[in-house]
Amino acid sequence: MKYIILLSVMLLMSCGNQKEDSTASEVEPIPTKSMTLWTDKTELFVEFPALVVGENSRFAAHFTVLEKHKPVREGKVTVSLIKSDKGIRNTVESPSSPGIFSPSLQPKEAGNFKLIFDIKTPTFSDTLIVHDIIVYASKEDAINALGAASEDAGISFLKEQAWKIDFQTSPVVNGKIYDVINTSGVWTPASGSVKTLVAKSNGVVDFAVNNLTEGTLVKRGQLLINVSSKGLASNNLSTYIASAKAKYEQAKSEYDRKKELYESKIVPKAAFEKVESNYNIAKSNYQSLASGVSGGGKQIRAPFDGYITAINVANGDYVDQGLAMLTVGTHQSRVLKTQIAPSYGLTMENAQSIWYQTNDGQWQNVATSGGSILSIAKDVDNNRPLISVFAEVNEDVDMPEGSLTLVQIAMGNATQNTMIPVSALLEDYGSYSVMVQLSGESFERRPIKIGKRNGKNVEILEGLQVGEVVVTIGAYQVKMASMSGSTPAHGHEH
Repeated sequence: MKYIILLSVMLLMSCGNQKEDSTASEVEPIPTKSMTLWTDKTELFVEFPALVVGENSRFAAHFTVLEKHKPVREGKVTVSLIKSDKGIRNTVESPSSPGIFSPSLQPKEAGNFKLIFDIKTPTFSDTLIVHDIIVYASKEDAINALGAASEDAGISFLKEQAWKIDFQTSPVVNGKIYDVINTSGVWTPASGSVKTLVAKSNGVVDFAVNNLTEGTLVKRGQLLINVSSKGLASNNLSTYIASAKAKYEQAKSEYDRKKELYESKIVPKAAFEKVESNYNIAKSNYQSLASGVSGGGKQIRAPFDGYITAINVANGDYVDQGLAMLTVGTHQSRVLKTQIAPSYGLTMENAQSIWYQTNDGQWQNVATSGGSILSIAKDVDNNRPLISVFAEVNEDVDMPEGSLTLVQIAMGNATQNTMIPVSALLEDYGSYSVMVQLSGESFERRPIKIGKRNGKNVEILEGLQVGEVVVTIGAYQVKMASMSGSTPAHGHEH
């Protein structure tokens, strides 16, 4: 009897365990899916429970504007599940939190579908499509097909973390790689980018701009200096007239002498014309003062947007007509002069492009703004053993004239190879690596072997494939996340 009772208890316990197992199976969650999609404007990282007939699946769709890698803060998102031009859709009119939209779908039939995300914001619209999305007939089918959810083995760096810092990614591409000459160059003024302003009459200098100094920014047409003889003391005016008369008489004497020699073909025309010009200026200065020119005088205005490069007079100085008073320059057009050894064999025929490093350390192609290589010297001698190369840069160059900058000259025929932006490189004692984006919030540090550097880009010999995505800004922060010892929990609460 005792054994019968014990057996009964064991049977009851066994049934209880089966019931518990059955209950546990019933509450086992639907596996979660995640995927990352890119267009030229948008990155979408989306997490959602596997789609099951009759089950409501809520999406956590993270939308990032790629230009500055910031969250989409305004707009609406429509998610559609389409099969044979029929389907269901759901629209949310705004993000549940910055960058995150939470639409939901409840599939009505199993099968293979397209999942479409349409986003419309005040500034742009975009469409991202996921092909071959399976809708399962039951939870059990989803669990059997996908298995239990597992943590991504990569470095976790959440979208919310990336959105808070300077962060940017770029796809690995196949592009043109040139042999380059690494050298340096010096900035010089381009023709027409510097203009010297001279006094248009005799008179006293009156600065129209407070604290007019070298480096002062000016606008086209801005009044810089007034030159006027009004208010001169009569004794000072007499002194100026006497000085102007002496200069005029000296210039006239030189003019008369050179004119006679020129007519006798003893002096060249150029020499005579220079003397004649000096004579006319001196004559005009003297006549202006002698006739008592006063009034409002002459105004000196900026010829273009730029800055003061030189000032040759002081406020209150008396100046003669034609005297150079100040010089105005602009950053908008410069000539970059560099020198290389003749052994490189660089010619206008095989010179392809020139990159220069900007003040903030970025590389810029002269052709980007319509610039070009102007000339390459053909001859060298003992005094000039290097060949000079000149390139025009038609953009704002915020570097002083005469300053040095790093230069790369591309030459020869290009080869096609894998390349990424130089800014993606992480260097440790001569070895290089990059942060590869495996998914929206998962990254991997990968060692690579590099080749030639062409301005902003670097050739990749080993370690990356075209189409992979690397971190170009913020890679160091991702690296530190991998070393912190505490990885942020995967997933979000929205």
